[in-house]
Amino acid sequence: MKRREFIEKTAASTALLSLGISLSSFKTSEIDIKHLTILHTNDVHSHIDPFPADDPRNPNKGGVSRRAALIETIRKENPNVLLLDAGDIFQGTPYFNYYGGELEFKLMSMMKYDASTIGNHDFDNGLDGLYAQMPHASFEFINSNYDFKNTVMNGLVKPYKIFNKSGIKIGVFGLGIELQGLVDKKMYQETVYNDPVEIAQDMTQLLKKEQKCDLVICLSHLGYKYRDNDSKICDLKLAELTQDIDLIIGGHTHTFLDKPTIVKNKAGEDLLVNQVGCYGINLGRIDFYFDNDKTKSSVGKSIIV
Repeated sequence: MKRREFIEKTAASTALLSLGISLSSFKTSEIDIKHLTILHTNDVHSHIDPFPADDPRNPNKGGVSRRAALIETIRKENPNVLLLDAGDIFQGTPYFNYYGGELEFKLMSMMKYDASTIGNHDFDNGLDGLYAQMPHASFEFINSNYDFKNTVMNGLVKPYKIFNKSGIKIGVFGLGIELQGLVDKKMYQETVYNDPVEIAQDMTQLLKKEQKCDLVICLSHLGYKYRDNDSKICDLKLAELTQDIDLIIGGHTHTFLDKPTIVKNKAGEDLLVNQVGCYGINLGRIDFYFDNDKTKSSVGKSIIV
């Protein structure tokens, strides 16, 4: 694709969020642009059906069938798609009460999710309940700061996963919220919570420095933001306290963002933080563009389902 054509195309669609360098500074007259699309959800909470037409807040919004059709349309536009979820797949409708998560995992598998992290409500049927549904999930579960070694979930959750899309190497790791005080101890049993900031620094060292990933994504269920005097770690604090994360896809606080928030990390570099509310009402979309030397730029928005 010619440089001018590329710039005109992206400028016409939406404003550009720059990560590291702007497209106007590309030096070559013709560059090989690689396009990666990240699609994501969070806190769907077993909402399979769309909201009814008379719902006072979300009439005719959401629904798995609509989301699946939207995802399929985007995949036809760009084959380089990663579909991710930031946790709290379970709990919220009678579908979960009756099927225990089987339906949710089967539908996510049919939509070809690539990975999900684990939210606090995914423990609502206990570790045994989560374990029982794992055979219905064809996608990866990723969490770096929960230690499951003394539980039935040992070996079923990966600390990270590396994906390759047309030569673009994407490292994804996951972080979960502290369970003590939030989830009944009998539900998570011997699961050990480790400090998410320390784990994030370990993961970015591994993925960016050692594995040479072109893009590092954190799937977080820490929450977007809390009160200013709250010491609890959140996505915005995580972004400021770490480096080498390019994108944090968040959950837990049901925060509706129209587009990703740009945050300066501890090295003074920009990264993106995004969350798309809850209940499958929105689908997050972030398009990354890489030039020949893997310099990247991005465009992000939330799409109403």
